[in-house]
Amino acid sequence: MNVTIVGAKGRMGQALIQSAEKNGIKVSAAIDQGDDPEPAVMAGDTVIDFSFHNVTPVIAELAAKYQKPLIIGTTGHHIEERNTILSHTIHIPIVWTGNFSTGVNLLFYLTKRASEVTDLDFQPEVIEMHHRHKVDAPSGTAEGLVNAIKEGRGSTRYNVQHGRSGIVGARPDEEIGVHSLRGGSVVGEHTVVFVSDHERIELTHIAQDRLIFADGAMRAARWTQGKQPGLYDMLDVLGLNEG
Repeated sequence: MNVTIVGAKGRMGQALIQSAEKNGIKVSAAIDQGDDPEPAVMAGDTVIDFSFHNVTPVIAELAAKYQKPLIIGTTGHHIEERNTILSHTIHIPIVWTGNFSTGVNLLFYLTKRASEVTDLDFQPEVIEMHHRHKVDAPSGTAEGLVNAIKEGRGSTRYNVQHGRSGIVGARPDEEIGVHSLRGGSVVGEHTVVFVSDHERIELTHIAQDRLIFADGAMRAARWTQGKQPGLYDMLDVLGLNEG
């Protein structure tokens, strides 16, 4: 098996190249800004995109054109970009997640279960921290955790509150607080807190090396071989998706 890596010069791109070598996967093409993506997409069995939000729709179109499964780790897409990408799921399998770590995806799973078991007496908050160079906030992982809480509660009525400032009043029960911290060289830390008047539940994942994300992306790339077109995430890859 071989892969095409888009965004090869970035931190994650370099980790992907290292992970491919470790896992016995050939990198058929490694491209970045300024490179022609079409021959690179043609060269790989699977395309892995860790580039930039406005690049992904172009890569998705090419992957669909040449019937290549697509792994997306890029975050920060606008709604139009997201819709364009999703339109190609009728042609190819796409694994799209904000985080490819096995541990983080267990955190998604446990967050949903905790959200199902608790009720409105437990108010949820999501806290994430990343290195100072990260350009988008909140992280894709934090957004995934918010979705896990909503799915667990079976409600779309939740308001997502990004930070708090000033006289904001009492905290509504149907609110999810999201807080983004930035500094130093932090790879990634995520905590979900469920707080009641009498107890607190905390679920935390701390990433210590970007290789965990790269290894997960390579695992997803292998998994997509022979899969039907559609939209998948790492819970599907790990066999944890109950839906």
